[in-house]
Amino acid sequence: MTRQNSVSSSASMQWRFDIGDEQDTIAFARIIAPVLQRGDLITLSGDLGAGKTAFARALIRALTDDDKLDVPSPTFTLIQTYETKNFPLIHCDLYRLLDPDELIELGFDDLSHESLTLVEWASHAPEVEHRAVLDIHLSLNPNISPEGRSLVVAAKGAIRERIKSPMDLVALLAPIGWLNAERQMIVGDASGRFFERLKQGRKTAILMNAPKPFSGPVLRDGKTYRALACLSDTLSSFVIMAHALRSEQVSAPEIYAADVENGLALVEDFGFEGIVRDQAPVSERYHEAVSVLARLHSRALPQRIESGIMKYYFLPSYDLEPLLTEVELFLEWYHPAFSKSPLSDDARSQFMNIWKDLIDPCLRDPQTWTLRDFHSPNLFWLAHREGDRRIGVIDIQDAVYGHPAYDLTSLLQDARLPIPETLELELIKHYTDLREAADASFTLDSFLHSYAIYGAQRVTKILGIFVRLDRRDHKPDYLKHLPLMRAYLKRNLSYPALAPLKNWFLIFVPQIFEGTS
Repeated sequence: MTRQNSVSSSASMQWRFDIGDEQDTIAFARIIAPVLQRGDLITLSGDLGAGKTAFARALIRALTDDDKLDVPSPTFTLIQTYETKNFPLIHCDLYRLLDPDELIELGFDDLSHESLTLVEWASHAPEVEHRAVLDIHLSLNPNISPEGRSLVVAAKGAIRERIKSPMDLVALLAPIGWLNAERQMIVGDASGRFFERLKQGRKTAILMNAPKPFSGPVLRDGKTYRALACLSDTLSSFVIMAHALRSEQVSAPEIYAADVENGLALVEDFGFEGIVRDQAPVSERYHEAVSVLARLHSRALPQRIESGIMKYYFLPSYDLEPLLTEVELFLEWYHPAFSKSPLSDDARSQFMNIWKDLIDPCLRDPQTWTLRDFHSPNLFWLAHREGDRRIGVIDIQDAVYGHPAYDLTSLLQDARLPIPETLELELIKHYTDLREAADASFTLDSFLHSYAIYGAQRVTKILGIFVRLDRRDHKPDYLKHLPLMRAYLKRNLSYPALAPLKNWFLIFVPQIFEGTS
């Protein structure tokens, strides 16, 4: 079994890993190569045949970006030099060193301060060994496998912070045998997370890297926007919701390994097939996605979820505070971007009071798991499964406890994909038919009322978010979706109960209805 642990002090930090073979040693070298810098001195030590040469060769090839580079052992020359894109690299083997003064004659001190320096058998020159900022000790460990080995990595000084992320990654992947996988970056989303597809033979998996997001300024009551809007700041919510959904027979990703403290997880890969084809919704797949929601919403799902990560996880309530905080984004970002005159305090107050009056009664309806991002970019078609388990669901970390109408509006008023009104109505009927068949207390008129309100709330929020992504985060591509979102908003505002909100928009943002903003 593969083990890892780390020990830290004010002077140094140490990790220990058990790995399978020489290929894992090579993979380890490739993982740490990107964080190494000019002036770093790295020492290699350990058993004969444990992989020091393989590690050195792999590291040099990674740093020179040449997988076929000839890397001879410097046993006889003592020093071998290479050029990388960012700095010189010197590789030393001090096994034959008889007198440390030989290093002075070779100009080691001058070279090592200007280069990345990799030294084998540094114990033959104690002053070199003492200067090392990173020591990697390799030893044979047949208890793991016939070619098994153990790595002990000790870091001191500034390199400790640089090396931590690679070490966290090794700690995640090594115990489950994925250290040597091929890695390919995947285009991310609007969040700060990024993803890689890992391939090992015929198996694939998705590596999630979810660093703790920037909290932002305090807005009110000592809370940031993320706190007010109940957005997750930890990977634990994703892991917990994945397990919870799978327990309800929903195809959320299987978690192969997770390090929630450091925001890393290796999860099931749902592949490339979505619920959209040729930029159009596939009706059968949308019907199954609606079936997933109807099945979940027909059950009494708890707000408190039992969890192996913590004693239990309490889903945040998607109540007035987060819902009103979200629509405020329209006032803060969208309106200033498209209106020549600022809103008065009275107009802003009217806007918020209208929303409060609309949302408040809906909060008395039965609440459920609200995944929040249940729309085409996050839904996959798993043809080999049966029924609504053919819908694979990701992006679940911001789940809350809210109204069942919200996720249906997310699906049927997709921010990036036009959903024809005829298909939207057909899918609403499919959903309500399933709900009525499962629950005699389900009321169609009440649900449609809430659907219009939550649809308008979501679209109003997204209009603000997309402008914020452009103005604050320098991501202008989101602006191309504004016409679609305005069309959805007008569709929702046609519902009679939303007349006060429609009137507000007509007075203060009439361009939305004129199609010119």
